[in-house]
This record gives sequence, structure tokens and C-alpha cells, in this order.
Amino acid sequence: MKRYFGIICLIGIVMSSCIKSKKENNQLSDEEKKDGWVLLFDGHSKKGWHLYNKGEIASIWIVKDGEIYCNANNTNDSLEHGDLVTDKVYENFDLQFEWKIAEAGNSGVFIDVVERPDIPTAWASGPEYQLLEKSNQDYAVRSKRSGSMFGFEPLKDSAETKPAGEWNQSRIKQVNGKVEFYLNGVLTMQQDFKSPEWPEMVAQSGFKVFPQYGKQTKGHIALQAWLKGISFRNIKIKEL
Repeated sequence: MKRYFGIICLIGIVMSSCIKSKKENNQLSDEEKKDGWVLLFDGHSKKGWHLYNKGEIASIWIVKDGEIYCNANNTNDSLEHGDLVTDKVYENFDLQFEWKIAEAGNSGVFIDVVERPDIPTAWASGPEYQLLEKSNQDYAVRSKRSGSMFGFEPLKDSAETKPAGEWNQSRIKQVNGKVEFYLNGVLTMQQDFKSPEWPEMVAQSGFKVFPQYGKQTKGHIALQAWLKGISFRNIKIKEL
């Protein structure tokens, strides 16, 4: 009996340990806080975000179940469409976030975004970390897959996007104009926005018609409203 009691106690301790070690979403550990990490999404509100060039108004971006969710196909005329951008601007940073997307979905995260009335959208100034579900037709183009800088070089290393509805982990790091993209722990893109090659790359891309595109290494971070549904959680940033 004592033996069985001991086994039961051991199982209880292990289960308790597992429960305690499981980190809750949209929260920082004490260690992360000491290390300088800050949440960009509190899990309950859109505090710290607004609609690009439109401010804090009712939009297709909603908060539910601890996620920022965008239903780009919403037909409610009272809800504004557009990209969701941070109130703050960032220059040198380490940004980490989780995302899941609907079947055939397409979205992205923009960095170094300039918000001005004469610049119509976030993607007219900010390079994009592409988010794409594998059944989308664009997935056949390696420069349009998740983890790529949309419209530029193919993925540096292949990284598997999780199936529709499952959470992916992404990371964007920028230091003095040098940018790295990661998808599910794999380095997928490196670019230096201050290199002489970068303006040439932009000039040969579809973004050449936007005078402000890729010209800065400081700006807002934006979540793209595009096709199908996209959700984000555990969005955190550390300024470097």
C-alpha cells in the first residue's frame, strides 16, 4: 500500500510540475521582463495598436479567445478594413509572435512602416514578412512562401509552415538595418537595408512605384489584413 501511495504522490508531483511549467499565452515570465521583453498584445484588447491612417476605430480586427483575429472577408459596412499598426515606432528590435491562418490564407507582418496620409497602405513603405497557408496558389513561388521577404529572394532555408489552423512561431530581428527572418526556428531570410544592393533590388521589384518603400530602418510594425482569416498571439518585442 505504501508503495502504491508513493507512486501516486510521485505522479501528482510530476503532473503539478507540468502544469506550473506550462506558460500561459500573452504573458511574460519574470525572466523575460528583466531581459527587456515587452508584450505588444495583452490578450484582451488592441491597446497599443490602431488602424493604418485611420486611428482607433471599429474594424475587422477583433480580440477573441486571447487572439488578435482579422476576418478580411467581413461584409459589415460599419467595420473599417485596413492593416493594424503599432502606436510606437521601432528601430533595433527582436520581435517574436505566433500566428495561425485559414486554408489558402495570405497575410503578413510589415516592418519599418511610415504612416502618412500620402502613403496609402503599410506595404507601400514597409518590407513584408510573408505569412501564407500552403494550399494558396502563391506557395509555388519560393519568394512568396511564409518566412520570405515578399517579392524578393527565395527562402534562405526551407521551413515548413504548419497546416491551416495550427500555430506557427515567427521571429524578426533588425539591428542597424540588418534584418533576419525566422520561421519555426529556422533562419529563412537575411537582408541589409543599408547595403548598396538593396536599392537596386527595390528598383527591380514591383515596389519600385512606391517612393518610400524600403527607404528607412525605423518605423511602425503592421499586421496585414488580406485574404481569409489570420490570428496572432504571444506578440512580444525587445528593443536592442
